[in-house]
Amino acid sequence: MKQREKSTLAEEAAQMLFTFCGTLCILAVAAVTFYMIVSGIPAIRRIGLSGILFGTAWNPTGKEPEFGILYIILTSLIGTFMAAMIGVPVGVLTAVYLAELSGRRQAWAVKSAVEVLAGIPSVIYGLLGIYLLNPLMYRLERAVFADSDTHRFTGGANLLSAALVLAVMILPTVINISESSLRAVNPGIREASMALGATRIQTVFCSLLPGAAPGIATAVVLGLGRAMGEAMAITLVSGGCVNPPFPFQSVRFLTTALVSEMGYAHGLHRQVLFTIGLVLFVFIMLVNLAVDGILRKRAERWENE
Repeated sequence: MKQREKSTLAEEAAQMLFTFCGTLCILAVAAVTFYMIVSGIPAIRRIGLSGILFGTAWNPTGKEPEFGILYIILTSLIGTFMAAMIGVPVGVLTAVYLAELSGRRQAWAVKSAVEVLAGIPSVIYGLLGIYLLNPLMYRLERAVFADSDTHRFTGGANLLSAALVLAVMILPTVINISESSLRAVNPGIREASMALGATRIQTVFCSLLPGAAPGIATAVVLGLGRAMGEAMAITLVSGGCVNPPFPFQSVRFLTTALVSEMGYAHGLHRQVLFTIGLVLFVFIMLVNLAVDGILRKRAERWENE
């Protein structure tokens, strides 16, 4: 009887602990959301939502300050999309190699490299980008615009360099979660596919990857969140100028605007920077909600079938 009472008390204590942790997470998200809204709304009231979101001129310290962030928003969206187009296929295919095709030694070598990538500080990525990637991008830029009289050369610090750095930075997240998702697929799916005469590659692309799609989608979302929230590395390699987001233009991301100007901003300028943070927060939330909705619809479709 005493043993049963102790077991019941332990279960109740564990349930209370888990409930407390879950509630704490919800409160943390609610607190961040409330703070960002309260801090970002004043600038919208003073300037107007359209003036901030759709304005193209950014000159906060001028005689007549301008706070248009359209180019900054487009830079973040396009730069993140470019990074995903490069990093996600490489990450997923690497996960397939680790989960299905590699031997023990090869898997150990690749996993060790992925762990090193995950542990490198973002500022190191930025420094490597400055000294290794930017000179290569400058050579490419000079070759592409050799006959141009209007192009402003960036020295390699441009949107393309930033996208490549972000693509490398999201690789550990995409690889690790995608590999775990592939290993979690029911072994019966693999065996059934092979029994029907499918090759190993056909089994991977037609059976295993669709089965691991929810986990891979989670990996993509987390990778996009990492890319959209990165600041230090792309501050060093993107150039930091507010320009239209073309590959060989020096650009500024939402995060780099906050990092580079928050230290000296005051008054309305500081309020607009909080509005930029609110915009970034909304974008990340929308990405999470969109992917969650897609996964729910897919799960419902599978249940109906």
